[in-house]
Amino acid sequence: MLTHDMIERNQALLIILVILVIAVGGLVEIVPLSFQQSVTGPVAGLKPYTPLQLTGRDVYIREGCYNCHSQMVRPFRAEVERYGHYSVAGEFVYDHPFQWGSKRTGPDLHRVGGRYSDEWHRLHLTDPRGVVPESNMPSYPWLARAPADAGDIEAKMRALRSVGVPYPDGEIATAKGELKGKTEMDALIAYLQVLGTAVRQKQ
Repeated sequence: MLTHDMIERNQALLIILVILVIAVGGLVEIVPLSFQQSVTGPVAGLKPYTPLQLTGRDVYIREGCYNCHSQMVRPFRAEVERYGHYSVAGEFVYDHPFQWGSKRTGPDLHRVGGRYSDEWHRLHLTDPRGVVPESNMPSYPWLARAPADAGDIEAKMRALRSVGVPYPDGEIATAKGELKGKTEMDALIAYLQVLGTAVRQKQ
């Protein structure tokens, strides 16, 4: 029979039991989530990213925007009052990987969609302090000159479809055409403008 004294004196046994307890506790918390529709299914009104938005998301990740901006509104009163409805898992079922994070050098961006005009975003990305004087964000003027990369958009959409994002063949076939003549800044703004809008529409 194991006693408390025996466990404390036997380091190997203590390590094994600690790992076992953590593993069981983790499984008890994680496994039930896999069977909850609110976690695994999309919220009402959620649509997969368009080719332009998907390209903008890649720009967002490439430029490291997630290093300063969270996309997770926590379920606390102060959070909800500042940013809007807290984040729910069903909003992110088409995100691979999701961009929650916890860093907030800048404000949370999850509910930014539709709050500002495209022109405001364009000015903010080109000269952040021109619209937000206290901002310490770097400027990204080259995004307005760089064409949106359409070379692998079809492959990206097919890859996402293989993990459950419902892209029809027709949308994949016309994806390159949607990106024609667009810049990386157009794409990034399109991505920002859709963030958090599904839950807002549902309300």
